[in-house]
Amino acid sequence: MDLFDYMRENKQEKESPLASRMRPTTLDEVVGQQHIIGKDKLLYRAIKADKLGSIIFYGPPGTGKTTLAKVIANTTSAEFKQINATIAGKKDMEEVVKEAKDLLGMYGKKTILFIDEIHRFNKGQQDYLLPFVEDGTITLIGATTENPYFEVNGALLSRSSVFELHALEKEDIKLLLHRAVYDKTKGMGSYKADIDKDAIEFLADIAGGDARSALNAVELGILTTPRSEDGLIHITLDVASECIQKRVVRYDKTGDNHYDTISAFIKSMRGSDPDAAVYYLAKMLYAGEDVKFIARRIMICAAEDVGNADPMALTVAVSAAQAVERIGMPESQIILSQAVLYVASAPKSNSAVNAIMLANESVRNIKTTVPTHLQDAHYKGSQKLGHGIGYQYAHDYKNHYVHQQYLPDEIKNARFYEPGNLGHEKQTKEWLQKLREQ
Repeated sequence: MDLFDYMRENKQEKESPLASRMRPTTLDEVVGQQHIIGKDKLLYRAIKADKLGSIIFYGPPGTGKTTLAKVIANTTSAEFKQINATIAGKKDMEEVVKEAKDLLGMYGKKTILFIDEIHRFNKGQQDYLLPFVEDGTITLIGATTENPYFEVNGALLSRSSVFELHALEKEDIKLLLHRAVYDKTKGMGSYKADIDKDAIEFLADIAGGDARSALNAVELGILTTPRSEDGLIHITLDVASECIQKRVVRYDKTGDNHYDTISAFIKSMRGSDPDAAVYYLAKMLYAGEDVKFIARRIMICAAEDVGNADPMALTVAVSAAQAVERIGMPESQIILSQAVLYVASAPKSNSAVNAIMLANESVRNIKTTVPTHLQDAHYKGSQKLGHGIGYQYAHDYKNHYVHQQYLPDEIKNARFYEPGNLGHEKQTKEWLQKLREQ
């Protein structure tokens, strides 16, 4: 490297985005993801020992997938190559493979290839890598925000370890923001900025586990906010909310208002008010609530408050939860809206809740035995014990129903499920009554 190369690289490093400059260079500097890089975890040991196999990092944006790849680049003795699937093609991979073969053949040096956004490669591009991963020419590190079991070649997956990265905790984001403002080496400490406590709380909250968005907001705030009379750049709550392009909604994820909003959301769906339900959905999304958390609440409501009055409600809710995981925001708000409106507008029944509660109480308080005719008759000697004798196969009878005792003797007359009078359950109630009268 000559003087001009050094000056150019040094200038690029100084001018690179804060989120890039703040990236750790060692494992010990990494914030969060202790479930995979804790000191007793496989990935930590493999990186430290420089014995890494092919791996896929999977997780939301800003959680550290590229960061971990850079840490590996700084610790490995292997040649480290990086390409981005959004702009690279087969020719780029061919060049990496050729260099990897030369290094391995001439010097016995391995090559690690990091492919960011690997899900962007089509099947043919992914297939090209397979033989070189298989024979050890390259060790693959892929990073993806999409579920790799849907988006990455199954053969590549079978030769890789998949590590899922989670959204960073709020405390992790707060730590990174503090470093970003006051660290003079990697951060923006030389700008003599100061950030208010409530601004840090807000940014850490609204980032939703995405460190990059929080750091970008801080950088924008420091670069665009004029100095005060005391010579400092003050990042206030108003500055922070403007820079992350989210207005401050009175909604603290750890405070009472958070739970009040969630409560109103659930009660509006239960109360069959789709307008109120979608309003509270919008409020939660606007304030940065985790879409997976919202999807879980919709699924629970579909089973707890709609139940068999409209069995499709749970199907819609589960499909929405799966779609949200695959698609992400902002499109996920439409999917969640559809599910919320369906659940809120559906006929209601809490019979599923009542049934399991009554059954739980019976299980706790009364000791029972499975009736002999229902016991397993398939194992050797079971029929000598009378197991299965007298059982009547329902499909051999009219309407695929035969009157026989299924509950234990101790509670043979118990009734746990009482269908409601709305929607599909009205038909269910009539059908069960008809069967019981046979």
